[in-house]
Amino acid sequence: MSRVHITDLTLRDGHQSLIATRLRTEDMLPICPQMDRIGFYSLEAWGGATFDACVRFLKEDPWERLHRLKAALPNTPLQMLLRGQNLLGYRHYADDVVRSFVQRSVAGGISIIRIFDAMNDTRNLRVAIEATREAGGHAQGTICYTTSPVHTSRQFVAMAREMVEMGAQSIAIKDMAGLLTPNATRELVSDLVDSVTIPIHLHVHATSGLSELCQWQAIEAGCRHIETAMSAFAGGTSHSPTESMVAALAGTRYDTGLDLEALQEIGTYFREVRKKYARFESDYTGVDTRVQINQVPGGMISNLANQLRDQDALDKFDAVLREIPTVREDLGYPPLVTPTSQIVGTQAVMNILAGERYKVITNEVKHYLMGHYGRTPGPVNPIIRGKAIGNAEVLECRPADRIPDEMHTLRNEIGELAGSEEDVLTYALFPEVGRQFLEQRSDGTLVPEPLNPPQATTAEGCPAPVEFNVTFHGETYHIKVTGSGHRREDSRPLYVTVDGLPEEVLLETLEEMDVTPGAVTAIGEGPKRTRKAGPRRATRPGDVTTSMPGTVIDVLVSEGQEVKAGDPVLVLEAMKMESEIPAPISGVVKAVNVAKGQAANPDDALIEIEA
Repeated sequence: MSRVHITDLTLRDGHQSLIATRLRTEDMLPICPQMDRIGFYSLEAWGGATFDACVRFLKEDPWERLHRLKAALPNTPLQMLLRGQNLLGYRHYADDVVRSFVQRSVAGGISIIRIFDAMNDTRNLRVAIEATREAGGHAQGTICYTTSPVHTSRQFVAMAREMVEMGAQSIAIKDMAGLLTPNATRELVSDLVDSVTIPIHLHVHATSGLSELCQWQAIEAGCRHIETAMSAFAGGTSHSPTESMVAALAGTRYDTGLDLEALQEIGTYFREVRKKYARFESDYTGVDTRVQINQVPGGMISNLANQLRDQDALDKFDAVLREIPTVREDLGYPPLVTPTSQIVGTQAVMNILAGERYKVITNEVKHYLMGHYGRTPGPVNPIIRGKAIGNAEVLECRPADRIPDEMHTLRNEIGELAGSEEDVLTYALFPEVGRQFLEQRSDGTLVPEPLNPPQATTAEGCPAPVEFNVTFHGETYHIKVTGSGHRREDSRPLYVTVDGLPEEVLLETLEEMDVTPGAVTAIGEGPKRTRKAGPRRATRPGDVTTSMPGTVIDVLVSEGQEVKAGDPVLVLEAMKMESEIPAPISGVVKAVNVAKGQAANPDDALIEIEA
């Protein structure tokens, strides 16, 4: 068989890579009938970060999305990406949760489940592979391709053989960062074709600009399944364009048989749709050969840029990219794919923003170092391990072997908010965000984030200018407002460029007050204004602060409690990772200025401790 089959990734990885996974179901459904007629091998339309984005940002039920897509695509197999024992979350789940999730996914319309483990620890794949086959789905075992001093082609081939023994029905090479070169692709595909009898699929991101060459070499070496995205969502950190590869293979013995004109019509639709999501476009979506060093995957880089922008720290992007390889080496060279890409990436961000490596260590890094994600590919830095977990036990077994069944407990915890087993699974994957979603759905208050956030206005209601010229003493300067920071007691930082150079201006926030309608001042002139309540600015040695904005997940101390320097006093979530914030000094808790669920901003005195 010479024909090459194509899986199109637009409905999942295409928009995950280029617009931070924000494509809404309402913009997918109108084009589905045309996509269904093309004859794709499959459409990747679910899994990965889409589940999280639906619940967290779009306020869509991801299960309902699956059902609607299947109804709109009855003739094309739907494919999803599953993180093995992590499912679609950021920790390992009990086997009963994995089996239930897989069963409901297949029942909901998924035909093919691509199953991978961020550590390439095959022990974490077995249950998901077995569950997929039991549910009647196609189980695709996956190699997370990476390069390091501890990774070799021989290891990847041995991994493929293990997955075949587990029941995998095809093998995917998942090059999430675009690290493959044409020569490396030919070598690896040839070795796999010679070693296993099941089909080989190639999933390679275009970040380094080599994806089309790699796909051609893979095809020449015996791969008959490649993955692409419609041109409107292709290139850069995404994938090779579907239309281009169909055109490249037309008339050869590898001809896909797909209609190029019909594909171009679909591409035109998505080009128009993408314009709606301009807010989520990343500045880092072109060819970037730095990926060969930092290994940041396509699905992460646009999200990382957006997250840094939210932290008012986009100027630190290059520093974070330089820090990532160091953190990865410290952690034993894990492949950078969810969740390890988030674990490594967030720790790198914290190292840069805190101005000191491992001053704050996320809970996920601690769990990683304790073996809760599986075997590390290489040895970890013993100094970092000691600083993070001390003498805590490091698991040698499959992590899920230590997790008792969870479904019964999860059903009890979420209670009547869950109207189905799917709702219980949503809560299982994202307890805080999932519960909030289900509560808002019950109350009828689900509101998606705006595609176009409200523009700041002047007191007269006119749009506030963000770019202008200012003249001082005969000198004219071009000013562009690029963002504003978080409130500091009586001031707020404003980020601007002056003639193209970034600057931070500290403004006294005289206008940042709550106005009580109808109230009058003591002399009866106009409304009464009062300052917004909140933590004061941190200025004392005992003030507990955070290096980046986040949400308080838990408060671990109360007023009057004695603490020692280094004791955890808060749990904060930032960039989807949790961190314990330690007490800076020993003493007594004088005041707790935040509560669970509240925002925490840099420079705020979240907790006050007196020596």
